[in-house]
Amino acid sequence: MKRICVFCGSKPGIRAVYAEQAKVLGRLLVKEGIELVYGGGRVGLMTEIADAVLAEGGHVIGVIPQALVEMEVAHQGLPDIRVVHSMHERKALMAELSDGFIAMPGGFGTLEELFEVITWAQLGFHPKPCGILNVDGYYDPLIRFIDSCVHEQFLRAEHRHMLLSSDNPHKLLSEMRAYMSPDVPRILKKQEL
Repeated sequence: MKRICVFCGSKPGIRAVYAEQAKVLGRLLVKEGIELVYGGGRVGLMTEIADAVLAEGGHVIGVIPQALVEMEVAHQGLPDIRVVHSMHERKALMAELSDGFIAMPGGFGTLEELFEVITWAQLGFHPKPCGILNVDGYYDPLIRFIDSCVHEQFLRAEHRHMLLSSDNPHKLLSEMRAYMSPDVPRILKKQEL
């Protein structure tokens, strides 16, 4: 993996452990020779991980819509910032640039980005690993909900297992390196349409 896209909050969250783990992940990426792709902001956990990578001499690519640049939330210290027209273009470019995806704690935007890339994987649009860094149990309720989707037969178990999860950045990165996109059946067979 050359680059990993990290989705994370534009807020720091209530617990200091969120920022601490963003820094740990940033330093780990540099140690492993992996570049960071992220949303290009200078706010919340976004700036924590970007600054950690930059402080260790790593490469950061920020992708941000022009509207957010105009709101003055773009990180001015990035060596590589790509300004796009829309949130749709932002997600498409981040996905194109990245070899895998990690969601850290965040809100609607983080969840939407995570669900879009895991849906693309489920549909077979890409074979890239998608993971959750479950800092201090932040994503436990979401993971239980996803498991309930399997139980209620809205999600196949083999698709559920495409979403990796760990509370340890080292373990998550190791699982992502070892990930092999499964050969899973299409969501709907032609005769079911």
